[in-house]
Formats: sequence, structure tokens, C-alpha cells
Amino acid sequence: MTGFSAQWLALREPADHRARDRTLQNKVCEQLANVARTEQRAVRLIDLGCGSGSNLRALATSLPEQQHWTLVDYDPLLLAAARAALIAWADEVINDSTSLTLRKNNKILEIEFSQVDLARDIERVLAWPADVITAAAFFDLVAESWLVRFCQALRTTLYTVLTYDGSEQWLPPHSADSAMLKAFHAHQKTDKGFGVAAGPDATSVMQRELTARGFQVTLASSPWKIDQTEAAFIHALATGSAAAVRETGLLNELEVNQWLTARMSAQHCMVGHWDILATPN
Repeated sequence: MTGFSAQWLALREPADHRARDRTLQNKVCEQLANVARTEQRAVRLIDLGCGSGSNLRALATSLPEQQHWTLVDYDPLLLAAARAALIAWADEVINDSTSLTLRKNNKILEIEFSQVDLARDIERVLAWPADVITAAAFFDLVAESWLVRFCQALRTTLYTVLTYDGSEQWLPPHSADSAMLKAFHAHQKTDKGFGVAAGPDATSVMQRELTARGFQVTLASSPWKIDQTEAAFIHALATGSAAAVRETGLLNELEVNQWLTARMSAQHCMVGHWDILATPN
């Protein structure tokens, strides 16, 4: 799966970090703190579809002092962007060789970068040592059959954030909002490299499959809430949505363009997501 630019990921990062449910995040941080105390070692996290490393930047300063991260993505350009962004974010670069060791807020992070085709090799990745498997804005892009494979192979805690739930609200309203959203959902359920994407159904599929396998699953809402203080992000979101709708052919060009023009000056946008914490019993 490719196609996400580092520029787009940078635009969305502040909204992503704000949207996360803090109660769920605190629970996973407490779990990892307990691992660090009882086992006296670095906590280990694997970040699937890591992009430019935003998920690590959101979590790391709340985790124990010693951390080992494996960032996994199929796109080598995004892995390179993640390394560069993390070096810029760090207080100190301790080592920059095959892996990267950083200091941030008195936390020591050893970071490995792994280029993997997750569509093919998810079972291999889930067999690597980890205390938590994590991901952000990832699972709505994969197929239901892949989600079943993932849930069958998962053996440790899963903490994933920002899985799209299908809800959007733009203000002020526009007459084409409903038709545009319906067409956008049709585009979402196209193949993103894993088969026909589950889109907004991903969370319910994961909840069903993980519960059936004995996991305790907790969901929390994590909507984006964006206003004109992030005008560049609103522009990119509206432009990307319009481009996706055009690809479906479900609305004519005039309708799409009228909606896009209105949305460029939107006062507010809410996009719904779910965060999930699943722990094996």
C-alpha cells in the first residue's frame, strides 16, 4: 500500500494527535509501564503502516524510559521520511546507523525501520517480539479477509487509533454533502493493496473477530475537529475527498466542483474515527 505523501501526513498530524482518546491511551501506557517495572527491560512496540512516524511521536513521551520501536511500512520513501522527521523531533541523536537511537524528554528510543509487504507478510510481522502492536489510520484501508487473518495471528495487545467510522460533518451544510459522502464511501471500499477495503466497517469486523478469540476489546471515539485555524488541512481534506469522488464517477463534475468550492472556506469539519484497545485474556 502506497500513495500517502509525507506532506499530507504532516498536515494531518496535529489533528490526529488531538483526536486520540486520552483514557484509552492512558490505559495502554499504564500497561507498558507495568511491563517495564516487572520485567526491567525496554518495552517493545511494532507500528504497522507507520508512515512518517506520527504514531510514535504521539505516544513515546508518555511511555517508559526505555523503548524499542519497529516501524513497518511498504513505502521506502515514507520510511526515509520517518527517519528524517524523528531525527528532527529528537532532543538528541545517540546513534544513527541501521537502527536509530534517540533521546526525547529523557526517554531513550531505539527505532528499527522495516520495509514489509503487510498484505502478504502480516503473520511474519506479528510473530516478532512485541508488547503492543499499534497502528494509526490504517485498518479502514485493508480488506475484511485481511482483518480476519490479522486477528487470527494476533497474540499480544493491540492499540490502534483513528480508524475511520464513516461519519463526517461540514459546516455550514451544503446540499451535496450527503451525495459526496456516499460516493466517498464507495471509493473507500476499493482496493488499497489488500483487496476491497473494509472502510467504515473495519472496527466492527475487528471487534467481532477479536472478541471471538478471547480478547477484551474497548472502543473509544476519536473524531477530528478542524476549523479555519488549520485552513491548509481543510483545503487538502476537501481536495482529496473531491478527487476520490471524481474517480467513482457517481457525481458529475459540476456537483463536485460546487461542493469543493464551498468546502474550501468551510468553518468547521468533523470526521469520525474509533480508537481500539484489545488485550488477550
